[in-house]
Formats: sequence, structure tokens, C-alpha cells
Amino acid sequence: MIERQIKLNATEDVQEFVKEAAKCSFDIDISYDRVIIDAKSFLGVLGLGVSRVLTVTYCGKDMDFENTVQKYAVA
Repeated sequence: MIERQIKLNATEDVQEFVKEAAKCSFDIDISYDRVIIDAKSFLGVLGLGVSRVLTVTYCGKDMDFENTVQKYAVA
């Protein structure tokens, strides 16, 4: 299981992230505090709020998705 911290700063960032997540065949969750949302749901991810540090959890490998996660990764 891979867990990474990301920050999506705008609606366009959420849209790009969800688009890449939707291409993956494995499950991807995104969480803030104790709320866990399917990362393939645009409204769900947007509902968590932009400009927050979110936790992405997934089990699988997809280079395009990995690159997207890295793009929004928090140091």
C-alpha cells in the first residue's frame, strides 16, 4: 500500500488528478482527517476542499498516475 501527501490548489488540479485516477484499474482513496473518498469521484474530491493537504492511498502501479501524484506532492 502506497500513501502520499498531496495538495490540489484549484478546481483544474482536482479535474486533472481525478482524470488520471479514473484511468487506473486499482482502487485509489483520498482522505482528509477521518473522511475517506474515492479518488475517482470529481465531486467527492472537490468536496474535501482545495488548498488542503490530502492523503492519497493506493495499491497498484501506473506511471501516469505516479507522475500526477508527484506533481501535486507535498514535500
